[in-house]
Amino acid sequence: MSLGNKLFISVTSVFVIFAAILILFQQSRERRYRQDALNASLQEYNFRIYCDMAHDNDIATAALNLMATANNRDLRITVVKEDGTVAYDSETKQPEAMENHLTRTEILEAMRDGTGSDYDRVSNTLKKNYFYSATYFPADSIVVRTALPYDADMATLLRGDTHYLWFALGILVLLTLILWQFIHSLSINISKLRSFANRIGKKDTPTDEEAATFPNDELGYIASRIVTLYNQLQETEKEQEILKRQLTQNIAHELKTPVASIHGYIETILTNPDIDKATYQQFMERCYAQTNRLSTLLQDISTLNRLDNASTEHAMEAVNINQIVGNIQKETALQLSKAEMTFVNGLPEGVSIQGNPSLVYSIFRNLTDNAIAYAGHGTKIELRARETQRSWFFEFSDNGVGVSEEHLTRLFERFYRVDKGRSRANGGTGLGLAIVKNAVALHGGSIKVMNRRSGGLMFIFSLRKEHMGRGMADKE
Repeated sequence: MSLGNKLFISVTSVFVIFAAILILFQQSRERRYRQDALNASLQEYNFRIYCDMAHDNDIATAALNLMATANNRDLRITVVKEDGTVAYDSETKQPEAMENHLTRTEILEAMRDGTGSDYDRVSNTLKKNYFYSATYFPADSIVVRTALPYDADMATLLRGDTHYLWFALGILVLLTLILWQFIHSLSINISKLRSFANRIGKKDTPTDEEAATFPNDELGYIASRIVTLYNQLQETEKEQEILKRQLTQNIAHELKTPVASIHGYIETILTNPDIDKATYQQFMERCYAQTNRLSTLLQDISTLNRLDNASTEHAMEAVNINQIVGNIQKETALQLSKAEMTFVNGLPEGVSIQGNPSLVYSIFRNLTDNAIAYAGHGTKIELRARETQRSWFFEFSDNGVGVSEEHLTRLFERFYRVDKGRSRANGGTGLGLAIVKNAVALHGGSIKVMNRRSGGLMFIFSLRKEHMGRGMADKE
């Protein structure tokens, strides 16, 4: 039996039991109320007979007066003495011949509590069922008892109202239908989720169309989102596997060139022990340059690996961007001078964020190195910033040659180069802009690149003042 059926049967059983108890309680309560009302009427008759007797009327006269005013020929009146003997009974002319009534339930209760009643009991005298009500009057040592036949009319009168029963049954049916509708929807969701789990276990990826077949309710929405997110996760994992393979191939390719160069130079030196000093010096300098390139490449790969890890692994502190950019200007002064380039620092005072100093440095250093390498001889670099409530927005631009439009969307890809030969000649690793994009994202920002109308490239990016983590790109 499925979980939905078990739940339906369990809850329905509780509904039925509760409804049955409520119906029985209400029937009993209403029955008791009607019995009490009838008993109160008969008690009133008992007092009227006693009052009539107090006005010097005999018992028979008082009884006849009551039956005349009550307009009920079936009313039976009995007067019983304290010893249980019958002094008067409206149904017989020989009351002294009747059995002693001291053991009758209503008589015992009346003598003990003042009033008493009993219903649906067979009369030994008349052999009929009666509803009895008795009242004890200690001043005269008598018990006055009135009774009505307990026939079909009285049974109907004392029976509970069936309208309540039908109302309760209607509510029960309605609740059962609502419960069934809910359980049915729940069962569909559970069945589909179970099928989904089985397919995952068999390495069979469900389609997005299957996610759309869940019922249109909250649980169905959650279930469909689980399927959709699982598919997205699978796609992401596939893409990551492809990227890893591409990255591994690219790294191997990038390492192969400097290693082959170093190997060739050293092999030449070893196989030619009589090589002249100038050539030897030239080969060693080229080996040194290639080792520097290897070191830079490995350092960039290490930085990207750190960026791919959780942002909690990066220590966050107050970062003075004015100071970082100033240091970069000093460090690149010689390169800028050789290329006859100028760096215009248009940052306002007090530009600071909560971030990782090393990664913030890598953003501005890689952008600067990229501009020096590709903007062109005699060009100008400009850096400006504006402040919003939550972020700093930066514009890093040059007035160089720019990049063809088809390359713009791929500039942030790892190892992507517009001109591969020129990039390697300039010592680039092909990872600088990838590091910039990931570092900006880790600081809660986003970055885009475009060609300036007047020529050159412009990088526009944001960094949040307070650290919010990866994926919280500013949209101000």
